[in-house]
Amino acid sequence: MDFSQYHKEMQTIDLVKANFQALLYFAFFTVLFATPYLLIWGFNSIDLILVDFRLLTISGPVIGILFGIALHELVHGIFFARYAKQGFRSVKFGVMWKMLTPYAHCKEPLKVKHYIKALLAPLILVGILPAVAGIALGNAPLLLFGIVLSGSAAGDLMIYNLIRKESPEDYVQDHPTEAGYWIYRKKTGIN
Repeated sequence: MDFSQYHKEMQTIDLVKANFQALLYFAFFTVLFATPYLLIWGFNSIDLILVDFRLLTISGPVIGILFGIALHELVHGIFFARYAKQGFRSVKFGVMWKMLTPYAHCKEPLKVKHYIKALLAPLILVGILPAVAGIALGNAPLLLFGIVLSGSAAGDLMIYNLIRKESPEDYVQDHPTEAGYWIYRKKTGIN
């Protein structure tokens, strides 16, 4: 695609700040989801949560969270591939080792409206839906999985806060080495 009629600007987030922000999101999602869980299933369910953790070794929750993180990135990749002209050939998975941050990267520009869907899909599918299912089923491990994976979408939410005011018809491309993107805004008038 020819971007000569577009202004290009880089937008990034600070990963250290994102990790601290994740703690705030984690607290928010804990209150958001644990409150209805406790109201429905009662405060005695806290004992069930503690029993679940005593029965599990540390490896069970760690494996579950690592699986959730991998699933989070896979969902990004699936949605990137859905909107990218080259499909999965335009998607790259990896880890930013200096911050221990896994990522899914789309190598081609997408419309902002499509990028936002790909950005928020893991929060909804891997975080919010499991937490809501945990509430509905009275399943504490599923609730906790949803809370942790919702909180781990902090970087995605920070990027969403940067991009949400952009025109849905402009283009955005993931930055290949930073946590952020290039925004391509259509030029208007005489420049």
